[in-house]
Amino acid sequence: MSEIFEELRAAIYTVWHRRWLALAVAWGICILGWLVVAMIPNSYEAKARIYVDLDDVLSEQIGIAGDGRQEIRRVRQTLASSVNLEKVIRGTKLGEGITERSQMDGAIADLSKKVTIASEEDNLFSLSAKVGKREYSDAENAMLARDVVQKLIDIFREENIAGNRSEVAGTIVFLDRQLDDRKKELEAAEQRRLAFEAKYPELIGGSSTLATKIQQARTELRGVDADLAAAQSALAAINGQIAGTPRTIVTPGDSGGTRGALMQAQSQLAQLRGRGLTDEHPDVAATRKQIELLRRQAAEEGPNAASGQPNPAYTSLISIKAERQAGVESLQARRAALQSDIAALMGSQASEPEVAAEANRISRDYEVLRKKYDELLQDREEIRLRGQVENERSSVKFDLIDPPVVPRKPAAPNRPLLLLGVLFAGLGAGAGAAFGIGQLRSTFSTEEKLERAMGLPVIGSISHTMNDGARAIQAKRLKQFIGAAAALGGVFVILLAIEFVQVGGVA
Repeated sequence: MSEIFEELRAAIYTVWHRRWLALAVAWGICILGWLVVAMIPNSYEAKARIYVDLDDVLSEQIGIAGDGRQEIRRVRQTLASSVNLEKVIRGTKLGEGITERSQMDGAIADLSKKVTIASEEDNLFSLSAKVGKREYSDAENAMLARDVVQKLIDIFREENIAGNRSEVAGTIVFLDRQLDDRKKELEAAEQRRLAFEAKYPELIGGSSTLATKIQQARTELRGVDADLAAAQSALAAINGQIAGTPRTIVTPGDSGGTRGALMQAQSQLAQLRGRGLTDEHPDVAATRKQIELLRRQAAEEGPNAASGQPNPAYTSLISIKAERQAGVESLQARRAALQSDIAALMGSQASEPEVAAEANRISRDYEVLRKKYDELLQDREEIRLRGQVENERSSVKFDLIDPPVVPRKPAAPNRPLLLLGVLFAGLGAGAGAAFGIGQLRSTFSTEEKLERAMGLPVIGSISHTMNDGARAIQAKRLKQFIGAAAALGGVFVILLAIEFVQVGGVA
């Protein structure tokens, strides 16, 4: 630690011993540096903020609202392109004196470094431009920065309004040409299809349609078979009911026929038993024999023997049977027709495979052309309607939140900081020069340094003594040095004051 302290003390002594050299170097460096700083032109930065309103009720209502955010993003990304920057240069004072293409390319490259376009939000954009030309005054540079930003805003607006309208017009022209070509192709395909269908009506729609028809016929046939089975089952059930239902019925007051007599005998037997007579009673036994005889006669006549009144239930069942029989016959006829159709369709499919393939090709070509034509027609109408809306009113609205104004203060360079940096650099260079010269001279500022350099012990040192005249001269020189150093600081303060006065009087 003591060695470092000794080295530091030796360095300070070396610089102080040659302080006039250090001050002279500091003065030279500061004067030169301050001249360089003074030669740097002031750069003025103008800024603006734009809000883009993409919501349009009319466009959304009629269903033609485009992707406005994508368009705005595209314009923002291409706003600083070479083409647009060339428009800015030609529309402002930056284009004065530019006659050759190389000069324009250099101006574009220089301006591209000084123009900034940023997106603060989806709909909020900021534009800034920094201009500092040596050949222009501060007021002209400030005005030029404002003009550059204003020109960028104008281009931003034109790219989204006029650019969109020209794009819509060009798109409509292109779609019209495409529609004419597709229309001719579609008409030719339709004529081929009509001629083929007139020659082969069973192959209308192609073999795929023929297979679909066969599948549909088979599905319908399965449904008819199921309905026929159900109808036949219902007919068999009604036949069973008819077999168990008599054609006529005999009422208790009806005495006609064997069945009427049987019913009267059964009624008499019931009356006798109701009086309390047993089966051994002669009247009861005679009545029972009569009933058995009548039963045998009725059984011999059968259930269809015409006796008594017509049975309404039997008549109703006969009507139901006739209806179901007609349903069964209709289903059978439908089944036979479907089987015939399926056989004919399968025969057409198997007999001429080349014709079926041709039918597929014609049908497929026609459907593709028709679908494409319909899509192009719909796109053309939507774009035409969009163009009409944009001609009447722009779907994109611009609001200048912060319009560009002439800047009052320069954005660069930071002269006070540069002046201070030059001052410190001059002082450091002066101290470094004095120290370097001291290192080149073979002198020793301390006893320890001499002892380390010679490798021999130092017995003692002789102090520098001065008389009164020498001390007066030394004090005078010290005052002169302090005055010269203070003058350097004073020049620095004056330059700072001049800078602040100039900045305040730009506008």
